[in-house]
Amino acid sequence: MTSNFLDEAQADWLKTVNDFMDKEVTVEYVRACDSERRYPYEAYAKIAAQGWLGIMIPEDEGGSGGDIFDYSLMAEGLGKFGFDFACSVLVPTFTAMNIIKFGSATQKATYVKPFIEGKIRFSVSISEPDAGSDASNTKTRARRDENGDWIVSGQKLWCSGAAAEDTIIAMLVRTDAQDKHGGLSVLLIPNDTPGVEIRKLPTLSRHATGTTEIFLDEVRVPAAALLGEVGQGWKIITDHLELERCAVAAAYTGNAQQAVHTANRYAQERIQFGKPIYEFQVIKHMLAESQTQVDAARLLCYRAARMKAQGLPAACETSMAKLFGSETLKSCALDGMQILGGYANLPEADMERYLRESVQSTIGGGTSQIQRTVIAKSMRLPTRA
Repeated sequence: MTSNFLDEAQADWLKTVNDFMDKEVTVEYVRACDSERRYPYEAYAKIAAQGWLGIMIPEDEGGSGGDIFDYSLMAEGLGKFGFDFACSVLVPTFTAMNIIKFGSATQKATYVKPFIEGKIRFSVSISEPDAGSDASNTKTRARRDENGDWIVSGQKLWCSGAAAEDTIIAMLVRTDAQDKHGGLSVLLIPNDTPGVEIRKLPTLSRHATGTTEIFLDEVRVPAAALLGEVGQGWKIITDHLELERCAVAAAYTGNAQQAVHTANRYAQERIQFGKPIYEFQVIKHMLAESQTQVDAARLLCYRAARMKAQGLPAACETSMAKLFGSETLKSCALDGMQILGGYANLPEADMERYLRESVQSTIGGGTSQIQRTVIAKSMRLPTRA
């Protein structure tokens, strides 16, 4: 239900990604990775072979030169069979854009081409035990030694994909204890750096990509690991979050649409009391409500992505897309569970996985409550002189 809002090229691009998921990845593969808590290396390599990791990277840097709208359409397609799978691609790509925007020439030369080719991955580490929604409360400390290298100590939490092979972590650290926002910086730390200990957590969702906690004990990284400038961490991370929220909202929408398709198909095939359960008004209305929510979520995503692509301020619109997309996924998955009944509890029905991932969707990347706070901030009336 997108043809009225996409031009022909955009509609073809979305169809290409959806077809790729159906034929080259498959729901069975995504399901198996979830069940086995296995990172989807094989599918990641296939996506890299398509050149899609470089979709937003400028052509002179070796990428495709697309914009955030193209990226969001890809995210919608990749999220089809579950946000966890999409996350394995989205987290590295929007972190790579931090290097494109803030990285030095040496960092770009070191990381961009290998990333596009799928040889390395990126992850981002912001949260800590005492710094979640309040990311500016970061306590992981980085100090320079006499040689100019960085010495890092602390603990990070909820870092998605950090345990995957050949991953570079963009880590938010404190470089000035006296300045809450201006005292933050970002370091690029390979996950196999001596002194870095990464533990994959047994979380409800994010089984394949993995959510981790990271311990750093006097970890030495070179001066060249600094992304941007000292004290620029807050700007890098807030810029990152708008891109992240736009992308994840689109992936939520893609997964929510699949949840509705799955429930609708089941309802029209399941016979009870002599007829398909779809014929009962209560079921039809549940499906109609779900589809309406998905279409509304999709339009919010497209609006935010289009504004970002045009270089317009879109903090409020991006938060609206993230808020409504995540809550829609949860609602559609929960209704899908109800429509599928007992069958919904089996992994092969996929709906229980969609529901598990929907719970995380309203928390990761900024909780629904934080999104409402951002939206409400934009609604304040101008202060009178």
